[in-house]
Amino acid sequence: MQEEKRKSANLTIEKDLDCSSASRGVWLVKVPKYLSAKWNSSTSTEVGRLRIARRQSGSKPNVTFTVADNLLKKEGENDVPIPKEYQFDMNNMSAQSLAIYSQTPEKLFHEGKVVHRADCRPAAAGDANYLKLKKISILSASQPARLVKQLDKAVNSYKPVSDHKNNIDYEKSKKVQGKKMRDDKDKVMELLFGAFEKHQYYNLKDLEKITRQPVPYLKEILKEICSYNMKNPHKNMWELKAEYRHYREEQEPTN
Repeated sequence: MQEEKRKSANLTIEKDLDCSSASRGVWLVKVPKYLSAKWNSSTSTEVGRLRIARRQSGSKPNVTFTVADNLLKKEGENDVPIPKEYQFDMNNMSAQSLAIYSQTPEKLFHEGKVVHRADCRPAAAGDANYLKLKKISILSASQPARLVKQLDKAVNSYKPVSDHKNNIDYEKSKKVQGKKMRDDKDKVMELLFGAFEKHQYYNLKDLEKITRQPVPYLKEILKEICSYNMKNPHKNMWELKAEYRHYREEQEPTN
């Protein structure tokens, strides 16, 4: 059983990891961000030329890189030209073992073993364009992630308002409620009886407008002389109690 499990595990590894290019030697080179950005935005298949000058055995090779002319063109007024010539600072890989991998949704690929590692730097340390690029990089890194800006005009159609209509209406109603004073109970009842002589049913909002009394005070009086309907067809409306009603009954027409 253990031998069968080992075979199945090996088959899984061979399927998921493609090692056909494992013996290939590759270079791992660290390049400036502005240079990699130029490479990524380039539509040409050529981004530059690499020259390797062999030296005596045991010494590091002299490697230089020249950027293609099409990548040196300015893309805008604020675009700073990048340096054209670069030097590869080669590092010793004897004490390290690195490999390069890539993947697709279906497979993982072993692209090769790193045989050389280098840092790509401008050939001229005092290059004016390089110094400008470093200055821009330092300034951009020092900028805070969020800035407070004062707007001269609204950025969209939803302009800010000092207060919303609902809040204004609420404050207005509070002021009106505050101005309402309790009238004499008999006077309020007289207004209510006068109103009910015209109509049999009223809601609280209409009675509040007629009497101009605070709602809690008005409800106290209504509970004494009126009944509150809980069912249709006059749900949530007030009507006089039976003992206070004086409606005329319609006379039946005589033949």
